Amino acid sequence: MIAREDLRELLYRYYEEPFSAFFDRIGFTPNMVTLLGLLIILISAIFISVGYFWVGGIIVAVGGALDLIDGALARKKGLVSKFGAMFDSVADRVQEALVLLGLLIYYSLNNCVSSYLIPFNLFEGFNSCAFAQIMTYTAFVGSVMVSYLRSRAEGLGIECKVGIMTRPERVAIISVGLVIAHWVPVVMIVVLMILTGLGAFTTFQRLMHSSKEL
Repeated sequence: MIAREDLRELLYRYYEEPFSAFFDRIGFTPNMVTLLGLLIILISAIFISVGYFWVGGIIVAVGGALDLIDGALARKKGLVSKFGAMFDSVADRVQEALVLLGLLIYYSLNNCVSSYLIPFNLFEGFNSCAFAQIMTYTAFVGSVMVSYLRSRAEGLGIECKVGIMTRPERVAIISVGLVIAHWVPVVMIVVLMILTGLGAFTTFQRLMHSSKEL
């Protein structure tokens, strides 16, 4: 079984290094790559909001993959800076917010067909679409809390990268979920539930880790 460190090495050798060299050759700066990633995710959010989940999922994967390039390019060009790190972190949060906003718009403007899984039609006006909207919100909260715990801990001098649902896992699950959900809509609601639950669990993991370190 490939460990996370081994996978990271493979990604660096066969993805980060060649693509960062490509962006370097065409004159991109790390911040320009970050902005490009934001633009790509904005486009994906538009597709998601109108129901083209499979297109949105593929574009989310592409935009998320660019997140590995800006840091590698910064190291390659000797442009590593505190502002660049902060800008990259802010862009990551905006990207996740855009994807989930696309889903929220879709669930707000369309009828859901997955009420057979979520039996909340007992309450007037509260159906599977309403449930999906709530799960979209809670998934976003979980994402923000996981990132906030790391940022706050590192501000106190603690390395806090622990947890089962970090950003790469979230991007991968959302991307795959969107592609499948284009043909099986209920899958996206399940994905949002997973993101919510594991986001809360990862927040707890990081809180306990920080408590122990402090």
